[in-house]
Amino acid sequence: MTSLILVGSFMLLEKKADGYKNMHVSNYPEMTQFLQEMDNGTLIIKYRACGDANKARSIKIPLVPDLEKLEPFEVEMHSSPTTGSKMPDKYNTWFSECFGYEVVLVYIGENKRAVLFQDMQPLEPDPLTRFIKKNIPFAGSYVEKIMGLHQSEQWKIGFADCAPYLITSQTSLEEVSTRLPEGEEMDMTKFRPNIVVKGAFEPYQEDYWGRLKINNKAEVIMAHNCVRCKSINIDYETGKPGTGPSGEVLKKLQKDRRIDVGSKWSPVFGRYSFWDQRYPSQIIRVGDRVNVAKVNEGLTVWSWPNL
Repeated sequence: MTSLILVGSFMLLEKKADGYKNMHVSNYPEMTQFLQEMDNGTLIIKYRACGDANKARSIKIPLVPDLEKLEPFEVEMHSSPTTGSKMPDKYNTWFSECFGYEVVLVYIGENKRAVLFQDMQPLEPDPLTRFIKKNIPFAGSYVEKIMGLHQSEQWKIGFADCAPYLITSQTSLEEVSTRLPEGEEMDMTKFRPNIVVKGAFEPYQEDYWGRLKINNKAEVIMAHNCVRCKSINIDYETGKPGTGPSGEVLKKLQKDRRIDVGSKWSPVFGRYSFWDQRYPSQIIRVGDRVNVAKVNEGLTVWSWPNL
């Protein structure tokens, strides 16, 4: 269920006879052939063309394009619509030549999408809660904590699937590798996490994690499971569906990882997560200390509609 999302602000759509189709890795495995780098306000896209040096190429895209020069473009992703901006033809042509069919590149700008998880919808506090927050300031943070994920404003995201962050654990990845032939290891890239946590004592402990604290400062809310699709079967070297055991990882996980009753046919690997807005933005790096700040009493239930 993952699109080719360029740093969460751009996405690609294929132009069809009857409109445009969102491009997801599960249905467009050739999307795995594009690598991304950021350098001084520029997004560098490298097309590796399955190792064919004659076809490999790259292009630079401004991370913050001039919106005055772009035309509005409506996008609906996972039932959550927004208005983006169609990028200039030179970028659309470049991607179209790489794919071999017409595509468009869309920039989201400041127009975010609504998060549709049912338990994350805005909730106005009851009169007693409003009174406490207004008249007893020191109790405000405690009141917000016991309210859980609910807030008075809508949670928003860019072109990421369902959350800005996806967190997995190295220990769980190692367990997936045991399902493959001896000597073959599962590539974490296929799960596409933003953050990989090292040091979990057992595989899939993260199923119950509710919050992570990073460097004893900021906290990340681990709101929902990431339910998986056939994209984890793709061979990243060929840009095609995988063959053999590595092309059957989804089926292997379906045997015992269908643990979310809200999406009973899909196996779970990783947790969709959100930055706790009570903490200021900060840079996080490989090697930062991470502690589990909250463990849920039970498993969360998938509640994104029509997905």
